Amino acid sequence: MMTTWQLLWDTLIGPFGEFAFMRRALVATLALSLSAAPLGVFLTLRRMSLLGDALSHAVLPGVAVGFMLFGLSLPAMAIGGVAAGLLVAGIAGLISRATSLKEDASLAALYLVALALGVALISRQGSQLDLLHILFGSALGVDAPGLLLVAGVTSVSLLALATGYRGLVLETFDPVFLSASGYRGWVWQQGFLMLVVLNLVAGFQTLGTLMAVGLMMLPAVSARLWHEHLSAQLVNASVQAMLASLAGLLLSYHFDTPSGPTIIGCAGVLYALSLLLSPGGWLPRLMKRPHRVG
Repeated sequence: MMTTWQLLWDTLIGPFGEFAFMRRALVATLALSLSAAPLGVFLTLRRMSLLGDALSHAVLPGVAVGFMLFGLSLPAMAIGGVAAGLLVAGIAGLISRATSLKEDASLAALYLVALALGVALISRQGSQLDLLHILFGSALGVDAPGLLLVAGVTSVSLLALATGYRGLVLETFDPVFLSASGYRGWVWQQGFLMLVVLNLVAGFQTLGTLMAVGLMMLPAVSARLWHEHLSAQLVNASVQAMLASLAGLLLSYHFDTPSGPTIIGCAGVLYALSLLLSPGGWLPRLMKRPHRVG
């Protein structure tokens, strides 16, 4: 008869101990959690939450071109995705400076065009399975090159965040003071956008171009409900992303569901719990309301 400890082991630890593809998927998603979620915190603080979603769609044409030229070659699709994401962000900035449109409006228009173009290109060249793989990813299918890509992007992102933390915080909260101190704000902004694009491209194989932004933004939004201090938000966001990754992979394994959407679904559950239970959530606010007497 199976004991409770054996059941817990088989449920929570066994899949990772038995299968190499589960271990690779876990390492890849945990690494993404370390770098993507903190970037999401800075996006929310800059009131640019929808920018991550726009850029995640914007990388698709570049991924599609890489796929058309070299097939399911991860380096080719990654380079194409980075180029397309940076190109769309640059064009949106040029439009906002040359016209009366705000940058968010031009991004909204461009990412829709980019999404349609990317889907059309992939559908013309590949099968429906290829399209689903690129749009929604497959964390359980991460191979060694994919793991190296994620590890490299995570390392670069963490190093950049650590060395440029002070400037990034100043550019986020007080860009006027940053400019007065002799720094160029646009350099910090473009560098930050490059990190966002790199993390979205690193996440497309595991979570897909449509789902990668979920691991960046959902934990970040949840973290703001729990903490006011930036450092605590950064840690909380990464921890929530890791929990969602672990739970999503286990649920995907045991219930045979798509790994990417399952991970983002778990992040959504943590977000819902934060809305209810966090200090900035609904229940604490309800309990603090004064009750009328008589």
